[in-house]
Amino acid sequence: MSRKFSVLFTIWMLILATSACNIQTAPTSGRTQVIEPVSTQSNEDLPFSEAEVPRVTAEEAKTAFDNGEAIIVDVRGAEAYETNHVAGAINIQLGEIETNPEGLNLDKDQWIITYCT
Repeated sequence: MSRKFSVLFTIWMLILATSACNIQTAPTSGRTQVIEPVSTQSNEDLPFSEAEVPRVTAEEAKTAFDNGEAIIVDVRGAEAYETNHVAGAINIQLGEIETNPEGLNLDKDQWIITYCT
């Protein structure tokens, strides 16, 4: 019985010793490569400042929406949207648009009109 214990103890000690001596290899490269997403949209048409963002009147937006030419997107938080919003508008919070603009489920062939107030 003590011989079995001794053998098992020795094997257990060898396992512990070999696992403690495992050498971990360093990564092949010390730097992480960040790959930015590539947009197929031209930046030439994008405004550079808030003043350059095209504005539309409420009447123009309503007419375009009623004619099926536009989608109205409320970019406020869900609570503000639930309290009151333009009839027919969908809620996509601004943070979602900023973090994942390509992942939005919007018809890019339609005029997308956003509002926040």
